[in-house]
Amino acid sequence: MSYPIRVADVMSTPVVTAAPNETVADAAGTFLEEGINSVVIVEDDEVVGIVTGTDLVRALDRSESPRDKSLTDVMSTPVATTDPAAELKDALETMHDQRVARLVVVENGSLVGLVSTDDVIRYAPQVFHRDALAVESEPTPQYHARQETEYEHSDWTFECSTVSRDHLSVGDRAEFSKTISEADVRSFATASGDTNRLHLDESYARETRFGQRIAHGTLVSGLISAALARLPGVTIYVSQDLSFLGPIGVGERVTAVCVIVGEIGDRKFELTTDVLNADGERVIEGEATVLVDEPPETATIEVEAIA
Repeated sequence: MSYPIRVADVMSTPVVTAAPNETVADAAGTFLEEGINSVVIVEDDEVVGIVTGTDLVRALDRSESPRDKSLTDVMSTPVATTDPAAELKDALETMHDQRVARLVVVENGSLVGLVSTDDVIRYAPQVFHRDALAVESEPTPQYHARQETEYEHSDWTFECSTVSRDHLSVGDRAEFSKTISEADVRSFATASGDTNRLHLDESYARETRFGQRIAHGTLVSGLISAALARLPGVTIYVSQDLSFLGPIGVGERVTAVCVIVGEIGDRKFELTTDVLNADGERVIEGEATVLVDEPPETATIEVEAIA
């Protein structure tokens, strides 16, 4: 079970509207008064166009008397729309395909919101770093690796696309998998103090929206730290942002996937940090910034290439 980010989660509402017979001067005044950069044009309760700051600038450039020009003459039409229940990644694809920076959100023929790239950036900046928009990449070599970890369990698996700290670069990927066990949940409850019955009491949890006990979200997100800890070098957290999309039940196997998407400099990297369930669905999305230091001289690394 997963809960992807929907358009309804990020859209702006209520929407500022204007009539087609209003003028460019009227729209400019509305922009200034409301602190916005677009108005949706509505006639007889139907969306017929949209006017953005770009449209107003274009009108100033092309008309000798732009102030009196009606919005019908400058608005963009037809309007790119989406549904409030649409997944955010699908809305972004629509923006990309139609080359627009905002979509009018319509439900059952009625205007309910407006979603723009600014809304997306405020709510979920990690969306722009993911492969959700079907960006193909060349396969890279994969390795099993063990670095400075104190111990490993046979249930745990780890893969990485590089074995050298000096060769870490954009596109490198690390994965760590394990099963979230009963012992994990109960130990985490004691260690963290989070003894919410949702995690510990089956009869109680059965009456919640999940219908079963689920693992602590921060316990599941801890697999991200496990993956990063096994990158070549000494990985140090600088920041971590997370969005929790779905639950993980006790006994489920999960995989943390960390991909370097930017190099800030001085061995500092930006990464997308996701956790997937056994079906490959994202249950956590995030972004992290880490430093990767040189390991101590006494550190040893065992490496086994994957065929």
